[in-house]
Amino acid sequence: MKAFSVIIPACNEQERIENTISSLRRLHPDAEIILSDGESTDETAQRAGRMSIPVVLSKRGRGIQCNAGARNASGEILLFLHADSLLPANAFPILEEYFRNPRVQIGTFRLQFDRSHWLLRAYAIFTRFDSLFTRYGDQCIVVRKSFFHALGGFPDWPLFEDVHFLRTARRRTKIVSFPAAVTTSARRFERLGILRTQWINICLFARFLLKTPPEELAKIYDG
Repeated sequence: MKAFSVIIPACNEQERIENTISSLRRLHPDAEIILSDGESTDETAQRAGRMSIPVVLSKRGRGIQCNAGARNASGEILLFLHADSLLPANAFPILEEYFRNPRVQIGTFRLQFDRSHWLLRAYAIFTRFDSLFTRYGDQCIVVRKSFFHALGGFPDWPLFEDVHFLRTARRRTKIVSFPAAVTTSARRFERLGILRTQWINICLFARFLLKTPPEELAKIYDG
């Protein structure tokens, strides 16, 4: 059995997936890496397959894809890593140290962006703290497989599946903040503008809290 299984939910990430996989292999050659492809129309799945990692074909939707990848994982510790995010160089030594403690069930890394801007740095600072508003899947959710199954996995949602999963976990245990940062792409901020993107995120989150169906919110997010 592998100690770590890294599950990458992806859709149309052919430009990034090879770099993400290569980075993981450099950090931990023995970690299991699984691509959970959500109906990509580009060569995401093919490029991952050529790198000799298992490719799970799934319906599109991050919650669905994460669950599909988890069902095929053999590791005791599951890492859910977005395709446009890279783990810090010391990620696995940190995880090995923390998960030696049997009381640690789940945690996330802090966040930083691949673009330097004071607003993005300010947003990233808040990911050091645990709350409903400061922990998301792009920080790489790391969880014991046994605890993941005890929680029932992610909801089969296309958006805010991470918020729901972490909220459920928070009711049962402390969510650890690992002392290192995942580097994630700022491409959405670059495309729409930092302030506009953040305003959209706030509006979507507010509607999520008001019980708007995640499928409806995902259409707005994708559009």
